[in-house]
Amino acid sequence: MMQRRRWEDLPTSVREAVQQQCGPVTAVDYATTGVNSAFAATLHTEDGLVFCKGTTDTTSAAHRTEVRVAPYLPAVAAPRLLWHTDESGWLLLGFEHVAGQHADLSPESPHIDLVVEALHILTEALTPCPPVEVPHLSDKLARVAPWRRLRQAPPKELEPWRDRFDEFIALEGVAIEAVRGDSLAHTDLNPLNILITDRAKIIDWAWAHRAAPWVDSAHLVIRLIASGHAPQDAEARAASLRGGSGSAPEKLTAFAVTVFGWWEWLRVKYPAPQRARLVEAASTWAAYRLSETRLR
Repeated sequence: MMQRRRWEDLPTSVREAVQQQCGPVTAVDYATTGVNSAFAATLHTEDGLVFCKGTTDTTSAAHRTEVRVAPYLPAVAAPRLLWHTDESGWLLLGFEHVAGQHADLSPESPHIDLVVEALHILTEALTPCPPVEVPHLSDKLARVAPWRRLRQAPPKELEPWRDRFDEFIALEGVAIEAVRGDSLAHTDLNPLNILITDRAKIIDWAWAHRAAPWVDSAHLVIRLIASGHAPQDAEARAASLRGGSGSAPEKLTAFAVTVFGWWEWLRVKYPAPQRARLVEAASTWAAYRLSETRLR
């Protein structure tokens, strides 16, 4: 998590630029989650609350993606971007404030149905993909090629899988083709990126990609497993989304194996406390998918 700035630490010109957009700021509540913004807080203004986040890197791909994508997101399932401003080396975004809690994806949680409904709305609204410049998920997977990288220097945690590296690399190629599509996908369904009120709203579209319509439901499967669901139950909960939790079973298996490799490669290259749990969830799903595919 990058070092966060306080409101009074922002340059005077930056605070003035923000207040030109939202009016005088009377109080500030600082966000305690998130890793990509140097400033993140709820601003109290005379006209109400605004969630504001920003970065000192004005070329930040993540924040620029959010600016480009936001106009196309249905307001019922994602907060509206009210304004953005570039000033004195800062890019700041002002969003509709959502007074909700982060999603609980554990078994029996009532939040899950709300999340599935929000993703259904988003998939319907964002397929075909709006005319917005975002990277293709297939290109990203092809560029990273996680299993090819991992085979070059396998971590000890992958010892049980070493005799299957060639198979996984082949499945990686299948997944690269399988995720090609014309939908705008979120691709980062961390529960911290889902706010719950009487409905679910999906926030932080920094890693939006053009992909197949089923990709977000497949990502949801991994998050459900990480929250305590058995793989078959996680797939069943996500299957109500458009396109189900994948297309052909073999393609879904290829995707599961590739995401397992992706998270393991991230764990090795960019260690972070939360990665181990996601690797475990992704490997659990991949093992389940591999066994299911062999039984067909």
